Amino acid sequence: MEQFDMIIKNGTVVFPDKVKKINIAIKDGVVAAISDDLTFGAERIIDASGQYVFPGMIDVHVHFSDPGREYWEGFSTGSQMMASGGCTTFFDMPLNGIPSTINNEALYAKSEKGNEESYTDFALWGGLVPGNEAYLAELAEEGVIGFKAFLSTTGNKEFENVDDLTLLNGMKIIAGLNKVLALHSESGPITDWLTAEKVKAGKVSADDYLATRPVAAEAEAVQRALYYAEVTGCPLHFVHISSAEAIEKIEEAKRKGMNVTVETCPHYLLFNHNALREHGAVAKCAPPLRMPEEQEKLIQLLIDQKFDMISSDHSPCTSDLKDPANYNLLQAWGGISGGQFSFLSMMELALKYNIPFEHIAQWTALNPAKRFGLSSKGKITEGYDADIVLVSVDESFTVTEDNFFAKNKISLYIGHTFPCKVMSTINRGQVVYEDGVICAERPSGQWIKPN
Repeated sequence: MEQFDMIIKNGTVVFPDKVKKINIAIKDGVVAAISDDLTFGAERIIDASGQYVFPGMIDVHVHFSDPGREYWEGFSTGSQMMASGGCTTFFDMPLNGIPSTINNEALYAKSEKGNEESYTDFALWGGLVPGNEAYLAELAEEGVIGFKAFLSTTGNKEFENVDDLTLLNGMKIIAGLNKVLALHSESGPITDWLTAEKVKAGKVSADDYLATRPVAAEAEAVQRALYYAEVTGCPLHFVHISSAEAIEKIEEAKRKGMNVTVETCPHYLLFNHNALREHGAVAKCAPPLRMPEEQEKLIQLLIDQKFDMISSDHSPCTSDLKDPANYNLLQAWGGISGGQFSFLSMMELALKYNIPFEHIAQWTALNPAKRFGLSSKGKITEGYDADIVLVSVDESFTVTEDNFFAKNKISLYIGHTFPCKVMSTINRGQVVYEDGVICAERPSGQWIKPN
């Protein structure tokens, strides 16, 4: 009689197209069988009665700052944080670490840290910056998931924003490599000019910060990038889109048959500009949290399935960079630390707005896997990696510094109560997180490369 490594029984499994109470058997890190009646034994049996069984989240947008700025966030703490929130694969962005991932030497340094320290699987983005176009092909050959560029000023000397010629040249090369270019789409000229005007006038309030990064800046950058993609044939992925006007332009491009996908982040759906007014820099991000009426538009766009995927844009820093004693709101670090809470956020929205759980599985797992070529991940099916999260909707979860696994306990989510709770996270058949603690004996995450 065949012996499985693990059986998850009595859970309600969320597939991309249905929800069904059924049992799952795991062997050698993959889903070996899915059946109403599993009579074979297993080394471990998990009774998931009353719980939903989702595919592990694939978060395509996190910033772990490793190597070089591990004191912001590193692979060890970051991956434990992601696992505690139901994420089994994350894509680390190429900036914030030192050096930035803009050539193979930097890629090898980052992948070595990840393979040594990550508790979950991970993929790595390469960067497109002025002067590194010659390195794009070697980065693609070595297995980056895609490339990332900024259309607005980064404030990061190791990773500068692209000018128009770099963008066009890079897009042409990336198209030829069959890769995807991810874009932070805010107009640098608009945001820089508006910021300079505010600084000149001594205006640094929450409302002033919002005014420096208007919807128009996002919409202009999105439209320009789409025109460039039309000329070059480059596949695009728009990150952290925060406005309905930008989605309108992306939808038009999709109708024309362009190869374009788009994400938004949970903080744009759960919070709005009032959080910045109330909490200050801890709620600062770019693009900014929008006004309540724009937030409502984004929620409706989510319900209407206009977003392809959800990602956290987990962007941590040390407390001094958000301290009002050190920096005013226009100067403070812009980024929200919240990778642990993306899956829970989507569950909260699903429960509140009656969004089918199948859509959550698509946004958080299936669509990212399909878009970026991860053929063994993204859904619960035989032969796929056993990447699984068990969640209860009968228990709530209130975020505290103690149960927030990030290195720096600074987050807009602290104090927020979710009407659901991650019970267990399993990465390739290994239980990484369970009952509120990281239970894996050692890091066993792997660098995942696209097919």
